[in-house]
Amino acid sequence: MSIHWKGVFPAVTTQLTASLAIDLEMTQRTVDNLVRDGINGVIALGTVGENNSFDFDEKVSVLTAIVEVVAGRVPVLTGVSEYDTRRAIRYTQAAEKAGADGLMLLPPMVYVPKSHELTAHFLGVAQNTSLPIMLYNNPPAYRTVIGNDVLTALAPIKNIVALKESAPDTRRFTDLLNAFGERFTLFAGLDDVALEGLYLGAKGWVSGLTNAFPKESVELVAAFNRGDHAKALEIYRWFMPLLHLDADHDLVQSIKLAEQVMGRGSERVLPPRFPLLGERRAEVIAMVEKAAATRPSLTPSKTP
Repeated sequence: MSIHWKGVFPAVTTQLTASLAIDLEMTQRTVDNLVRDGINGVIALGTVGENNSFDFDEKVSVLTAIVEVVAGRVPVLTGVSEYDTRRAIRYTQAAEKAGADGLMLLPPMVYVPKSHELTAHFLGVAQNTSLPIMLYNNPPAYRTVIGNDVLTALAPIKNIVALKESAPDTRRFTDLLNAFGERFTLFAGLDDVALEGLYLGAKGWVSGLTNAFPKESVELVAAFNRGDHAKALEIYRWFMPLLHLDADHDLVQSIKLAEQVMGRGSERVLPPRFPLLGERRAEVIAMVEKAAATRPSLTPSKTP
């Protein structure tokens, strides 16, 4: 299966009303603004989209609204983050019907599977959809490693096409390319190792902080791709204090607060999460405001 996924794919937020109902209109507006700012794809209902805080019908409604507003301008992938294979297949099939262009498939939630169980979970989903699939490896968050044994078993499955790599050890990119060549399209999945991932062979970046600073995110990857390493490094070093937020436990609250400070969305989140409070809230606001006040020029360097 041939795909052309590359560049910046923000894991978009799901916007909420003051009563904590889903605000589909505002969600569409935030996604539309990101597309207009030049992002290359959308991840709906990832971790930042609060996937596991919604029930089945709510997820389908959010995805449907995002597919509608994107209107084919960029690929729309949806997170598949379920407790078991049966639920994952059910949502996958609904996502295909809703018009998603692909899936970002996570390991089962809560239960930590052994390798053969993880392989069976991914196979169960892949065999019940025609959509292309990006697997999501994030050992710190999900206590599960998508190891080479799992990827070897899945290599013959044509619609498993990509891997979002969120292990903090960037050596994984080189090990994966040495083991599998170009079989799986690699995406950097942690914001604060995004540029390292690109240098080591990732074709794109699934990003959280892009929600607050999309133009800088797009230019960072564009600069790297055209060989303008001075500009890519300048943006990355400016961005890094905020990018570290993506690796913290409260990343969803931090990213939505950053969105709010930048006038792009609301900080409202669903329990058990609550908006940031006290020193942490003040710290994140100060970081975002400093970043906004010191934004780098997006003009290409004279000496790439």
